[in-house]
Order: sequence, then structure tokens, then C-alpha cells
Amino acid sequence: MHPILFRLGPLTIHTYGFFVAMGFVAGIFLAKNEAKRSGEDQEKIMDLFFYILIAAIVGSRLFYVAINFEMFIADPLEIFKIWNGGLVFYGGFIGAIIVGLVYLKKNKMPLWKTLDIVAPSLALGQFFGRLGCFSAGCCYGKVCDLPWAVTFVHPDTLAQTGIPLHPTQLYHSLSNLTIFIILFFFRRRKNFDGLLFWLYVFLYGITRSFIEIFRGDFRGQVFFGIFSVSQVISSIMIIIAIVMMALLGSKSPKIRDLF
Repeated sequence: MHPILFRLGPLTIHTYGFFVAMGFVAGIFLAKNEAKRSGEDQEKIMDLFFYILIAAIVGSRLFYVAINFEMFIADPLEIFKIWNGGLVFYGGFIGAIIVGLVYLKKNKMPLWKTLDIVAPSLALGQFFGRLGCFSAGCCYGKVCDLPWAVTFVHPDTLAQTGIPLHPTQLYHSLSNLTIFIILFFFRRRKNFDGLLFWLYVFLYGITRSFIEIFRGDFRGQVFFGIFSVSQVISSIMIIIAIVMMALLGSKSPKIRDLF
């Protein structure tokens, strides 16, 4: 709704970037406290978050560019303007997982326990990040006539203007806040390490698949004329999450003793 938070001389503060920064700060603060509660090294967790942030931004942007490649052919410099929106979560998720695993292996940190520490922070960070999407107008919804429909009018918005749309950015934000609350509740009640992380993957996959139905922006390739790329990935992640929770819950040593 308001792509630009404020201008101070030549300096422009974009609302999207502000909320992403807020999400990072809130996430690292929470993870640091969780690391302390769990008896893990807080400094290593903070370093891990820094590397994950860089990997997530790069991965999510590259994924967006890959599925919208034709948009960037005429002006390749647009690839670097992430303040205009255009980040795909699953690209960032894959990038963050790869970099995170390398970091955990190098620093000999417990895999599943560390992922459980990070999981609630991911959901909380996404809650703020999606508010940034709403401000920038990216990830907008389809036309609708519901009482809570929103109409974007700002000339710099990335959404369609002048027509009522599903506020899918807010759907995403509220769903991530709900996931965060669930994970925060279970963090003291889990009966095996890895539960929070895979519960996060499971819940995010379900909510993401459902909200995709109401998205109106370009979703990249469509499979069977119905499913977007994100829905296909979500379905795969849901299945993997169910399998991993079953294996970890069964006390399988080959799975639980990784790292």
C-alpha cells in the first residue's frame, strides 16, 4: 500500500526492506534466546543466522529470476533491485538449507536441535516479511468482491491498481504468525529433536498451497493447468515432512544421529 516508507534527502527507505529487516532482527533475537534456553552457543546461532539471511535473499531472488526470466532480459540490472519485491520463498529456503547444513557440519553443531531453535524464528521473520510484500504490492491476489478486499492506488505499487483484490500478502502474514504461535507452544513440549522444524515445513506447505489459489500475480509455469511451481514444491515438502517426523519419532538411529 505504501512502497516507500520515507525519504530523507537522497536516501529512500523502502517499506519492503524495512519489514524484511524487522523480521531478521525479531528472528535472531528469538533464536538467541532459544539457544540460551536449549544450552547451545548463542554466538554460533547468530553467525548461522547471518549466513542463512544472505543465502535466503540470494536463493529467493535467483528462483524468482529463473521463473520470470523474460522480465529481466531487457533490463538485467533489475535483478539486483530486490526492494521492488520479487523473492520466492522456496528458492530462499533451499539456499538457506544448503548453507545452513554446511555451517552446522563445519562447526559440529547438532542438526535437529539447531533446526528446532531456528524454526520459530523463520515463521516470525516471514510474518514481518509478508507485511513488506503487502506494502510493496508484490504477491498480490486475484480480483474479488469480499468485504476485506484491498485496492492498491499508489503509483509505485507492484500490484494491479484500481480494482479490489484478495489481500494474499496478509493471508500469508497471518498464516505465518499462526505457525509461529504453534511452534512456540510446542517448543517445550516436543518429544524429539527435529519436530519443530518439520512441523514448520508441514504447516507452511499446507498454508502456502491453499493461499496460492487466491494469488493473482504471475506464478511461473503451471502444471496440468492447475498447480503452480510453489504448490508442487509445497506438496513435495509436505510429504517429506510427514516422513521425517515419522522417522524421527520412531527413534531411527540413522536419521536421529545425523551430524
